[in-house]
Amino acid sequence: MYKISKQFSFSASHILDLLPEDHPCARMHGHNYVVTIHLKSETSDKYGFVKDYNALKFVKQFIDETLDHRHLNDRIPDIPTSENIARFLYEHFKPEISELYAVEVSETPQTSCIYEP
Repeated sequence: MYKISKQFSFSASHILDLLPEDHPCARMHGHNYVVTIHLKSETSDKYGFVKDYNALKFVKQFIDETLDHRHLNDRIPDIPTSENIARFLYEHFKPEISELYAVEVSETPQTSCIYEP
């Protein structure tokens, strides 16, 4: 099994408004997110790739146009936690990237979430 990954980043704000009022994440705040898409395949293509990294430019374009410097409460259909952002991105990209098996979202260098159905 071959596994590859590619990272993308964006900055955005959100409010987790179902949390208690005194929780810091209940107030508007922002993160410098890092998104990692994880791909796997039993075989490589004729060039030796699971997927050519250049073929993933559309992922960066979507993230930049849809999420970067946006308020995620207006962009993510569920509460914009890392978990829901990861699922949102997985469901958006899976139809176009058959090798996609997981999406990881990190809000800080110390925290991350992986969505893998």
